[in-house]
Amino acid sequence: MKKVFSSVLVAGMLLSVGVTTSFAIGGASGPVSYKPAGKLGAIFMNPYKVAPLTAVILNGGYDVTDVSVTVKGKPNGGIDISYNPSNNAVRLHGGIPIWGLYPEYQNEVEVSYKRDGEAIKETYKIYGPAVYMPGPGNNQFGTLPKAEVVKMDDKFKDRLYLMNHIIRASTPNSGQAVWNHPVGGAMEWDNEPYNWIIDANGDIRWYMKADEIRDPENIYKKGNIMGFSQTDDGALLFAMGQRYMKYDLMGREIFDRRLPLSYIDFSHHIEQTPKGTYLIRVASADEKRKDGKNVRSVRDVIVELDESGRVVDEWKIYDILDPYRDNNILAMDQGAVCLNVDATLAGQTLDKEDLEDDSMPFGDVAGVGVGRNWAHINSVNYDATDDSIILSVRHQGAAVKVGRDKKVKWILGSHEGWSDKFKPYLLKPIDENGKEIICEADGSKCPGYLNEKGGFDWTWTQHTAYVVPEKSKPGLLRVTIFDNGDSRGMEQPALPNMKYSRAVEYEVDEKNMTVKQVWEYGKDRGFDWYSPITSVVEYQPDRNTMFIYSATAGLGKFLIGEGETEPILNEIEDETQNVKVEIRLKGLGGTIGYRALPIDIKKAFN
Repeated sequence: MKKVFSSVLVAGMLLSVGVTTSFAIGGASGPVSYKPAGKLGAIFMNPYKVAPLTAVILNGGYDVTDVSVTVKGKPNGGIDISYNPSNNAVRLHGGIPIWGLYPEYQNEVEVSYKRDGEAIKETYKIYGPAVYMPGPGNNQFGTLPKAEVVKMDDKFKDRLYLMNHIIRASTPNSGQAVWNHPVGGAMEWDNEPYNWIIDANGDIRWYMKADEIRDPENIYKKGNIMGFSQTDDGALLFAMGQRYMKYDLMGREIFDRRLPLSYIDFSHHIEQTPKGTYLIRVASADEKRKDGKNVRSVRDVIVELDESGRVVDEWKIYDILDPYRDNNILAMDQGAVCLNVDATLAGQTLDKEDLEDDSMPFGDVAGVGVGRNWAHINSVNYDATDDSIILSVRHQGAAVKVGRDKKVKWILGSHEGWSDKFKPYLLKPIDENGKEIICEADGSKCPGYLNEKGGFDWTWTQHTAYVVPEKSKPGLLRVTIFDNGDSRGMEQPALPNMKYSRAVEYEVDEKNMTVKQVWEYGKDRGFDWYSPITSVVEYQPDRNTMFIYSATAGLGKFLIGEGETEPILNEIEDETQNVKVEIRLKGLGGTIGYRALPIDIKKAFN
């Protein structure tokens, strides 16, 4: 009698806390299967912990094939997101992957599929949770900036844009560690990342829960998450600090690797080449200077890794260019040196005496010599026409092409200050008729640099020097660059509001060593469109547009106390001024724009 009473009591206790039990014939018991949400299995929210606005409708033990998904847009003009996960994608995720949920909203999700060969259509109601980002607390107006759509051509309504921002405000974890023994490097570059995807209405449809990837208490898991690109398999490639990584859009880790031990301090750019290797902008973990000092270098090394993480090649740019050329560094506005933004220094420049090699500290300071930020390379792009790389060397105000042999092929930038060793590689500017353009002041001031119509100009403290494969052939390249415009003409203008930025396309004739400006956009928009730092321009062959993110538009106004940073995203019909897309990011608060890029959701689920 006592035994029976105990069994009844235990069963009652289990039922009272919501545990369902099952009793088979003969008295055996065990768990039952979960209750399905529809005709398959349960809904698994954020299955990989990195992408909270994703889910999987589990297969429920069935063979699920021939899937199509539509996450319905909100009423009154919301954007539908539709895609067809391959059968292998369904197997990979254990069911139907759901991507593009609105946050804080009960989403309507339509799916069709075959279950063990039977065709089925269903509609699910799936709630997307609120967006959470660790914030600075101060200088913050919302969780994420608001995307205001100024113009959206109907043919671009299916566009999705990934936004890559970084906290600008001070945070306790930022800069808590610096390299030592040897000294220098840029480890203290460590801020919270803000990475999210918007649709053509500006609505949030995905975001990264980066604290599942970063750990500010671990020096090998710190750093700014930057340099996003979407690889051919639809996944996201990016890196931070001492690591480089690849995740799919559901948040599934493909790899997350530490840099080889010879290298440190990734920032800005990583890309996969057509050969499957990875080009990564890093720095040297230990370099012996000519004066006998050992230092960690700063943003001046390129490493190429294969799929397994082995080193294929390296380019030590301080051995290829001149780390003591200081012309452009002396002309830069010290109020905004990349993400080091300090309004108290706005408009100020360095003096020649400030750059004395022996007196300056080593580390992330604008200076000369290995161990300081003399180059600030912010992009490296592979040129398949001759197996070379093209660099944007911000602090030299130049785009530079370097071969596999570690020799300079050409320099696209002001001719001022280069030693005799490099003069043969300086591209000569020509007009549309092939006539040489004469630039004044040792080659820095060209017709067009003062914001007049037409003319030619170099790039200044630029970002993203990219070859356009669709328009290039061996020896004749099209190259796009975001010309930020600080130090234009190798000087600061009389008034800050005279500054402007440009998206610009050049044609480089490598045989004749000439450069022709074939297109520009942004000059007419003046100070409002001016981005002193960051930003990107890249040709989009699928729409025949130039995608541009003037990622710190308005920062110039902020630095002089006259406004706020409001980045501007554009798509411009190629070789025209015809704006197809314009989105402004408002309420930026503690974040600062770095880059953005269009995302192709359909190739993410192949």
